[in-house]
Amino acid sequence: MEVAFTGDSVIDGGDGGGVSKSLAVIACTAMAILYVAILYAPTLILRLPPPDSFQSHLIRRFICAAISSVASLIACSLILPIQWGKSHLSGVYGIRLDHIWQAVVFPLTLTSLMYAGTFILKLLLLLDSGQEDGGNGRSLSLDSIKNVVHEFIESVSSMASDISAWRNFFVAPLTEELVFRACMIPLLLCGGFNTYTVVFLCPISFSLAHLNHLLEYAQRSGSWLKALTIVGFQVGYTVIFGSYASFLFVRTGHLTAPLVAHIFCNYFGIPVIISRRTGMVTVASVAGLLGFIWLLFPLTSPNLYNTTTDNCMCWHRYCSWS
Repeated sequence: MEVAFTGDSVIDGGDGGGVSKSLAVIACTAMAILYVAILYAPTLILRLPPPDSFQSHLIRRFICAAISSVASLIACSLILPIQWGKSHLSGVYGIRLDHIWQAVVFPLTLTSLMYAGTFILKLLLLLDSGQEDGGNGRSLSLDSIKNVVHEFIESVSSMASDISAWRNFFVAPLTEELVFRACMIPLLLCGGFNTYTVVFLCPISFSLAHLNHLLEYAQRSGSWLKALTIVGFQVGYTVIFGSYASFLFVRTGHLTAPLVAHIFCNYFGIPVIISRRTGMVTVASVAGLLGFIWLLFPLTSPNLYNTTTDNCMCWHRYCSWS
């Protein structure tokens, strides 16, 4: 599908590209509400019977998330100042094949620095396993390395039949990035919001969308206080990650960048910062954080991900963010 873009080239902090701020905020709010509310539509609105299994429950949610994502993409295309005819609509959402290896390798490298402590801890556990297997002091045996590789291959292959893995590593990252990054960020940028305002504003709706887990956690734990604590931590973490993902999307103009970072973080979970067993984990975490800060802008330079940064539209804010 092809479109022609209209409007002036973007100027950071300008008046946007033909979308009012109020319309951009209303549209983003509606998309966030739809993304959560539609999950409950089958039982509350369509009056369908409750799913008979966990797999059926997730499949139903997958369909709902897909519908809300497509609806958001369509709504976004109708609101943004574009005309059909000359260029690819997918480029508006950062869905591109050009510079794909840069959009995968550089964000993964950057994100992995935040998990330096986690990697050191896993390495120490692997060393302990090798010590138990080989009895040759603190060294890795060939068998222990083979076991780790074998277990990793098995865990990856088992994901194909694990419905929870599909949710965590495919459906949730893809639909969330489409709605909360690919759709919302262009709207806010074309609404004339400052770049950093968008980077920190968009994650608020992203984090609040996770409040729907509050009742679920309360029912599991039997305590509203415990559920509030869990969800509060989750909201805080998603605000931080959402800001990082938004930063990646705006800086690179490539949806692949925040998507691979999202999948990576979902796989490894919360980074390990402190470990009781050794201070090496803390040292590695601090070193990784310093490396992350040092490389944040160089590894997300717009020139690495785009052939040109001239004559851009309002949703391509990276043109004015060198």
